[in-house]
Amino acid sequence: MKKTSLLQEEKRSTILFLWLFYVVFSVYEIIYLNLFPLLPWYDDSANDVWHNFMFVKYGIMVAIIPVSIYLIKKEKTGFVKYILFSGYFFTNLFSDILFYKDNTPAYTSGNLVELVIILFSPIFVSKRFTYYISFGLLLKYILVGIFIKAPLVLFPISILIVLTFISFLILLRFLNYIKALKYSYDEQLEGIVKGVIATLELKDPYTRGHSERVAAYAMNMAEATGKFKPSELNNFYYACLLHDIGKVNIPDSILTKSGSLTDEEYDIIKTHPVVGAEAIRDVDGIADNIDVIYHHHERWDGKGYPDGLAGDDIPFLARITAVADAFDAMTSSRSYRPALQFEVAHQRILDGQGNQFDPQLIELFKQLYPQWIQISKMYHKGMDMRGGK
Repeated sequence: MKKTSLLQEEKRSTILFLWLFYVVFSVYEIIYLNLFPLLPWYDDSANDVWHNFMFVKYGIMVAIIPVSIYLIKKEKTGFVKYILFSGYFFTNLFSDILFYKDNTPAYTSGNLVELVIILFSPIFVSKRFTYYISFGLLLKYILVGIFIKAPLVLFPISILIVLTFISFLILLRFLNYIKALKYSYDEQLEGIVKGVIATLELKDPYTRGHSERVAAYAMNMAEATGKFKPSELNNFYYACLLHDIGKVNIPDSILTKSGSLTDEEYDIIKTHPVVGAEAIRDVDGIADNIDVIYHHHERWDGKGYPDGLAGDDIPFLARITAVADAFDAMTSSRSYRPALQFEVAHQRILDGQGNQFDPQLIELFKQLYPQWIQISKMYHKGMDMRGGK
């Protein structure tokens, strides 16, 4: 849902930008071509090559329209603004050089289209694109100045720098506002998630703190892989917190049973990943990692549940969660047994390498094990303090 929403916003921004660009581009070029020749210093005979190139320029800019429409329909909207600016950059660069190459007429300033491009670029809320057009236009004036040997290009360059500064101020204001909203949303989401976890822990007091420790272990391992952006890790964290949420659908008599489970009871236990995944399917910020909840009980050898996936078919973050979940389950007290010693749990995790767990992740676990001990002690100490022990 989040990705769909962002794509829709990008699409709307791109369509608005295209309309603004082509309206201003068309009006400016029509006025420019029709009024400029009436000025007394215009020398039409010196620009035959330029006149011919203008047909090429307009052909290229018009051809970009159907290309843009096609990319928007194919949900590749992000490319449109770069293609549009690149087409404008190269065609305008050559037209300026051809028009002013003999210093007839004398070089004047930039044009209105560039003003629109710079001042409206913040609507994409993208530093990369703003950098791209700023340096692109600056490069254009430098190249024009070099080819036509006209120091007057310093004037539009100075105007460009001022406009770029204004554009970046607007962009940074947008980014700071979005950052504040995201921080507020994350705080609210974390509060809601932990409230749901607290409800689950009321059903099974033996799992108190389990979800938070699993999330801490899993985040530690995911960060150590170096494969994920902070935003991806943030969403993964919430999914880890809710990895056992499906247990709310399991009767207390089964969750807190002190003896061995029957086959029928174990089959009920095995439904919790499916129920949990269904519960968060439409939750923005968590649904992107639904596989973590659905597949965290799969095994590397294919003997896990609910789908019996094996090896690399198991989503990577679900494999990480499986290791974290197993380690905390073993080092925590349960209704049917006391907590195991860290050394015992450590050895059992190693014994599961290649059958229960991803072999590469177990190699990483060996390195992270001392950190996991500290994480466990920190969380258990925090729980004791909150419990007044």
